[in-house]
Amino acid sequence: MGIHEIHANIDIFPFSSPSSRRPRRLLQNHDTILHHLQIVLSIISSAGVLMALAWWRDGEVRNEYRSMAVIAGLLMLVIYKWRGVFRRFDGNSPQRLALSWVLVVALVIATGFFTKTSEDFSRAVISCWMVFGFILQLVGHHLSYRVSQKLRVHFGQPIRAVVMGSARVAEHLVTSINKNGWMADRIIGVVDDSPTPMSEWKSAAVNYLGSFNQIMEIIEKHQVNRVYLALPISCAQMVERIYKDVSGVSIDVVWVPDIFNMQLLNHSVRELNGLPLITLSESPMMSETQLFGKTLMDRVIAICALIMLSPLMLVIAFTIWLSSPGPIFFKQKRHGWDGRIIDVWKFRSMYVHNDAVVQQASKNDSRITPIGRFIRRSSIDELPQLFNVLEGTMSLVGPRPHALAHNGFYSQYIRCYMMRHRIKPGMTGLAQVNGLRGETDTLEKMLARVEMDIEYINKWSLWLDVEILLKTPLSLFSKNAY
Repeated sequence: MGIHEIHANIDIFPFSSPSSRRPRRLLQNHDTILHHLQIVLSIISSAGVLMALAWWRDGEVRNEYRSMAVIAGLLMLVIYKWRGVFRRFDGNSPQRLALSWVLVVALVIATGFFTKTSEDFSRAVISCWMVFGFILQLVGHHLSYRVSQKLRVHFGQPIRAVVMGSARVAEHLVTSINKNGWMADRIIGVVDDSPTPMSEWKSAAVNYLGSFNQIMEIIEKHQVNRVYLALPISCAQMVERIYKDVSGVSIDVVWVPDIFNMQLLNHSVRELNGLPLITLSESPMMSETQLFGKTLMDRVIAICALIMLSPLMLVIAFTIWLSSPGPIFFKQKRHGWDGRIIDVWKFRSMYVHNDAVVQQASKNDSRITPIGRFIRRSSIDELPQLFNVLEGTMSLVGPRPHALAHNGFYSQYIRCYMMRHRIKPGMTGLAQVNGLRGETDTLEKMLARVEMDIEYINKWSLWLDVEILLKTPLSLFSKNAY
């Protein structure tokens, strides 16, 4: 067999043996020079503010403050890179910077506490350093962003890119890229086999360039440097074919899988030995650090709340005992974290009755006692759930647990209903502080609550829990709670 015959029988493609050529690291953080420069400038500004305040306080900069500046700088280097503070500029950038800075300051203060050197530092200096250090970093962050935009406009070479894919994801991707000042990419057009949706785009700056079969001509004609594939996972074979087609030219290829027609829960992307792991649904409590932080906050606040509210709880218990015969407390089987069945405690707010068939409380419900009507409207009947929080079966904040019978009913009609159990149930939640309390007498009301619960899980953070706790008192006296 001649050499030409051998070549005719071989698919000449460099990735024909993926297992032997799998990259050692697949998911990489492509940090820019500006990203590293911003971290350095933040460290310098933090140290500068601390030194200036120390000089203002003592007339000199003592060694203790120099050591603190070094420790803070090392912490900023680690924490800022870990949290991606300067990796992208968007509406959440100030919040990421603020939370990361608070973490740095907290660790610096903790270091002084455990080394028994906290008395060597002025509280006024540390307090001013926290405030002015953050302000200077925030100003520097915005200035560097504006300067980088000006430099990119005058001296940068834009990366000419096209998007191939379905209209919905492609449109979102185009808008996100073209509005991102950090990215050098500029979308010049969209390639799709269905031109009709493209003609309905609101953005006149992006044109429909043609169909998938014309991609090579489009790349050559428009001098394209990068191709974004905005295609669903079901089109994996098409992605592979397009990738092989364009691999003969020197361009970048980026796949943005369209997974958003599915109900995602705390989704993320990771890797395992060079293999991409796209998590479509996962509890945020899979992280031991996050679980520890939430549990610690829950139990500390629960203990403090029980101590402060114990007089009120004793008065309510005594009133319930006087108002009608029966137990003071009421417990009900409900679904907890990951669907485990738990006993949820409440003050009894109804007359003793046959509860074999679970029925939601409604307006003018004859089963509710006079004191019960007040404690239900004000949510005082749920205070015994603080013991559930101490036990670990509930959290202060999370989706409200529903009766087993209600879960069985609604899970038949709401497709992602049971997703709300991927985190501990809470005494209050995002749905409750947004007015979704009380009776759910229609599927639409329950669907709105479920959507809010899933949004909470996707956005969960300790700061969000604190925000919901602060808003909870304002939502207690709801017109919909009976």
